[in-house]
Amino acid sequence: MASRTSTTEGALARLGFPDAQRAAQLVQDDALLPVRAAIPGGQLDALAAVVADTADPEQCLLGLVRVAESLARAGDAPRWGISAFAAELASEGSGRERVLGVMGASTALVDHLVRHPEHWVDAAEAQRRTSEQTRADLVRAVGEERGERSALDALRIAYRRQLLRIAALDVTCPDPLVEMPAVGEALAELAEAALEAALVIAREEYGPGHEACRLAVIGMGKTGGGELNYVSDVDVILVAEPGDGVDEDTALRVGTTLATSLMRACSAPTPEGSLWPVDAALRPEGKQGPLVRTIASHKAYYERWAKTWEFQALLKAWVSAGDKEVGLRYKAEISPMVWEAAGRPNFVEDVQAMRRRVEQHVPANEADRQLKLGPGGLRDVEFSVQLLQLVHGRTDPSLRSATTLEALASLARGGYVGREDAATLDRAYRHLRCLEHRIQLHRLRRTHLMPVTEPDLRRLGRAMGHRTHPAQAVVADRQASAREVRRLHERLFYRPLLAAAAKLSPSEARLSPEAAQQRLLALGFRDPAGALRHIEALTTGVSRRAAIQRTLLPVMLGWFADEADPDAGLLSFRRVSDELGTTHWYLAMLRDEGRAADRLAHTLARSRYAADLLVRSPKSVSMLGDDNGLLPRTREALTATMQSAAGRRDSAADAVAAVRAIRRHELLRIVISDLVGVTDLSGVGAALTDLTAATVQVALTAAVEEVERREGGPIGGDVLVVAMGSFGGRELGYASDADVMFVHRPHPGASEQDVQDVQARATLVVQELRRLLGAPGADPALGLDADLRPEGKGGPLVRSIDSFRTYYDRWALTWEFQALLRATPIAGPQELADEFLALIDPLRWPEGGIDARQVREIRTLKARMESERLPRGADPRTHLKLGRGGLTDVEWVVQLHQLLHAHDHRALRVTGTMSGLAALGEEGLVAAEDVTALREAWQLGARMRNAGVLWRGKAIDSVPSDLRDLDGIGRIMGRPAGEGAALAELWRRVARRARHATDFNFYDSPPRGSVGT
Repeated sequence: MASRTSTTEGALARLGFPDAQRAAQLVQDDALLPVRAAIPGGQLDALAAVVADTADPEQCLLGLVRVAESLARAGDAPRWGISAFAAELASEGSGRERVLGVMGASTALVDHLVRHPEHWVDAAEAQRRTSEQTRADLVRAVGEERGERSALDALRIAYRRQLLRIAALDVTCPDPLVEMPAVGEALAELAEAALEAALVIAREEYGPGHEACRLAVIGMGKTGGGELNYVSDVDVILVAEPGDGVDEDTALRVGTTLATSLMRACSAPTPEGSLWPVDAALRPEGKQGPLVRTIASHKAYYERWAKTWEFQALLKAWVSAGDKEVGLRYKAEISPMVWEAAGRPNFVEDVQAMRRRVEQHVPANEADRQLKLGPGGLRDVEFSVQLLQLVHGRTDPSLRSATTLEALASLARGGYVGREDAATLDRAYRHLRCLEHRIQLHRLRRTHLMPVTEPDLRRLGRAMGHRTHPAQAVVADRQASAREVRRLHERLFYRPLLAAAAKLSPSEARLSPEAAQQRLLALGFRDPAGALRHIEALTTGVSRRAAIQRTLLPVMLGWFADEADPDAGLLSFRRVSDELGTTHWYLAMLRDEGRAADRLAHTLARSRYAADLLVRSPKSVSMLGDDNGLLPRTREALTATMQSAAGRRDSAADAVAAVRAIRRHELLRIVISDLVGVTDLSGVGAALTDLTAATVQVALTAAVEEVERREGGPIGGDVLVVAMGSFGGRELGYASDADVMFVHRPHPGASEQDVQDVQARATLVVQELRRLLGAPGADPALGLDADLRPEGKGGPLVRSIDSFRTYYDRWALTWEFQALLRATPIAGPQELADEFLALIDPLRWPEGGIDARQVREIRTLKARMESERLPRGADPRTHLKLGRGGLTDVEWVVQLHQLLHAHDHRALRVTGTMSGLAALGEEGLVAAEDVTALREAWQLGARMRNAGVLWRGKAIDSVPSDLRDLDGIGRIMGRPAGEGAALAELWRRVARRARHATDFNFYDSPPRGSVGT
């Protein structure tokens, strides 16, 4: 005996039994003698192999012994006795696998088999039964077939018998994820059958007179959705209508009694246990409301008092038991209200808030283990699907399924959810539900928590199909699934498109031609017929592209209409969509990613400049889907990207073409970040400056290499590009010139002839640089203006550092020293840049400041500029740059004081107008109220100039006289619609104050005097 046990123990160990010694003892138990006898040779190898493949082999063996003992005590019945049981286990086939599979998966069902051993046949011969068959079985069980048993015990026994059949098929299916929906549906049908049987019991208990009430049981939640789990509350709403000739009060009184008995029949404990609680808390007024209401009473409540969550719950309402005709009438009355609920004020926000509240009530120590309520759990999938259904199901009946996976598939087919996202959610939902099923099935207890002990996790992992490190594998799978679910839930559930779509009426959301024509007129489109043609071009057809556009456009029309030119926005959207519509990511991004569609609509309708850039570079729209992607990039990052792109090209022309394409993309990034408020005025100026500087820097390298290639050798020196004006001050606007000067320096040891050659070759480099950057093409040209160089247009395009030194020492005029205040080297060797700065710093920040003669020269030049450079016919009160209180007024005030005081006040040694003005205030050189007036004028003027370029696609110099242009500019600046005239008046008021400050601080105050002298 000891030898045989040892041999068996070794065989079981090889099969993977964790405790082979314990398993060997169970295999040799006397209760299994009939089984061993039925197997040829008494060898249990084949049977042990099937046991070893169950979720918990030792539990299975123990269950096998217990059931065999129970069968032995019951006597050897022909069909189900111990001999039949032994014969089934001795033969290969699905029957043996099902019996053993149940025993290895559920101790609770083993307990049932011990009490009712004859039911092993139900497991062995299990087949999927129809809803009608299951209902008939349970009704007969509590009626004609119950014999001496109480009705409640008969119900529980019949229920467990059916549950055994479902579990046997479930735990032995090849792929539990594939089988999961059928299991959930079978469990829901079994619950409905139990409710029907419980109603039979309730009517029997009531006796004569129960006919006074026609009671319908409406399944809710997972029961109504046909996706129930093994152990769950069964949510119901109870509807009563009077029988023939019965008054309503009597019917309700009888109905309440029947409903109470029905609920007790399911939940009351008996020697055979209980089924599950029947929960009627989803009824009107919850637990405080009447248990039973008429259809009219339900309808009145939902019309007047129901909250948002109640309509969400009704999405899964299903006639589960009782009077079917009453239930269907209830559905017919209530369902339309469910699909109108999304139009309620703050509907989407309420649903989102409810999901957050549910999460907040999950205990912190359970959140990571919660399969149902925690982050990445079942509720994340269900709430996402239900919210999408409720918003879009108003106009699309195909979405109105009560079952989560069916609804998800419909959302994917209709283009409301990406196919890959839907597939990911589908698999994750199946996986989570299977975990929940396997955990609950073990002891038939209601829980949604992942286990924590090693044996429980091992059993769960094996039940999910893992054979290598099952405990670790099942945890890793669950964590991966939760991450994916949470990511998609946050993207789908909180997408701005939902809240906007919910605010549309059903006719607006359908986008029919008639409704669209009327809506376009109401929204303010100037050419509704033309707009309708664009809409039809985008939405006509059965393609997925057209389906998604039909979801997007009803909402986007409203966003277009928020701006001053919705027609232009829609036209640009069509042009971009025609370019990208077949690109797999484009429409999915607009539908799913944050505020991408919102931003695109407002950008296109707000800015012709942005629209033109997008049409020329449609793939750049991808940056709208990422908030971080709208932040302007640093100069270092831009330079690295441009250098990499240029380095892969064979010619200077191709290299700079690649650089200009990057510049176009990055320019669009800056424009969009400006339009959506990510970047302010100073940020835009800095970003444009960095982009221009990086472009010039990389293009300069390409130009040098091109000239060296043509000339057959090195140029013999270094070339430096110095930014001037607003470029040097890091305050570029969209219409600003890129003012520059070019400096060269021959390499040490150069002869006089070498110096002349370097001059010639440096000139060729500069000419090539300007040609490459300014050449016409698909990408915006970058013109380099060198008019601020010594001698202006009449002087050499590039000078040596020594030539600059000689010129500034002998011939420079005061205005040229003034121009140097904003000089900033931006491309070329750092050593040459340092040498140039050492040359100009004493000139722009002179010791002792400038003298009275130089002050008069600057004032005279400013006065001449006001009278001569102002365009003919221009109104000095409205010219943003040269007019009274305009940009140049502010800039010249700052620059005069810098020339006067920067040597003694180091804080003034800055190149930016705004930073210089701030320093003047901090140093007490300009009164605080004047600093405020000058700053407001400069910033308002700069913003209006930038907004003018964005709005019209070209530069503006004056406040527009056209109110529509003013309105468009104002909206870009964040002002309300219809305030164009107010914007013009604002400029005049701000400019007047700035002019007063200019008159005092530029023309009137003594050159060296302090404020108020």
